[in-house]
Amino acid sequence: MAYDTATRTAVLFGGETSGDRKVFADTWTWNGSTWTKQTPATHPSARIFAAMAYDAATGTIVLFGGQNKTGLLADTWTWNGSTWTKRTPATHPSARSEASMAYDAATGTIVLFGGMGSSGNLGDTWTWNGSTWTKHTPASSPPARSAAAMAYDTASGNLVLFSGDGPPGIVGDTWTWDGSTWTKHTPASSPSARSSAAVTYDATTRTVLLFGGNDEQHGGDTWTWDGSTWTQHRYRTAPPGRAGASMTYDAATGTAVLFGGFPFKHGTHDAKDTWTWG
Repeated sequence: MAYDTATRTAVLFGGETSGDRKVFADTWTWNGSTWTKQTPATHPSARIFAAMAYDAATGTIVLFGGQNKTGLLADTWTWNGSTWTKRTPATHPSARSEASMAYDAATGTIVLFGGMGSSGNLGDTWTWNGSTWTKHTPASSPPARSAAAMAYDTASGNLVLFSGDGPPGIVGDTWTWDGSTWTKHTPASSPSARSSAAVTYDATTRTVLLFGGNDEQHGGDTWTWDGSTWTQHRYRTAPPGRAGASMTYDAATGTAVLFGGFPFKHGTHDAKDTWTWG
């Protein structure tokens, strides 16, 4: 899910239900109060775990890769507010799912990191400039991982990457990208190690907002990153613990919007609830 600044709506594509394992290829938009199903003339094939981010430089949402019932995908699509267009860049990342992707306003490019490839977790960094993908070889880089949480921190002008599913298991480290290299941080406090957490930048509080993830012990916890450390927030009313939820910041309403995911409570089905934080 990503917020489309041009149309002032949050856009959600695809996903699956865990019960019958049905994979979707539908496009939905959230206008701050209701969901609307869109019927574009063309659209990506059904998939799960695709990477999505809004490209402010071109005014389009970019979708890359993911996974369907036959395997991993490596296609690039853009959404202009009414339809999807398949792009055919000269170079592109290899097929993968659960990659981390966000728009870097400082460089005016989409940044993609890692994901799950055909031979395991990946640790490569790519940027999209609106027409093609470029692979980068930074001096330092996070270890290979998939399902990491990543968002652009407007206040600091850096991308923030947290945790994920690494080769030795789930990790709990924090990294930032300044447009040319990755830097590892050692904050005074930090969320527990997890994968598939929901994350977005909250322009209202000028912090990166993180919710839940694959960590049943801590459930549906809420954290914010202020550029130097993580702070936990506790609320009487909050979404039940879950992993794999979609979240984005709705600039029109000044709230973060969270949808769906896989709840931890035994006997429950995939979540189809919508929550706002602001």
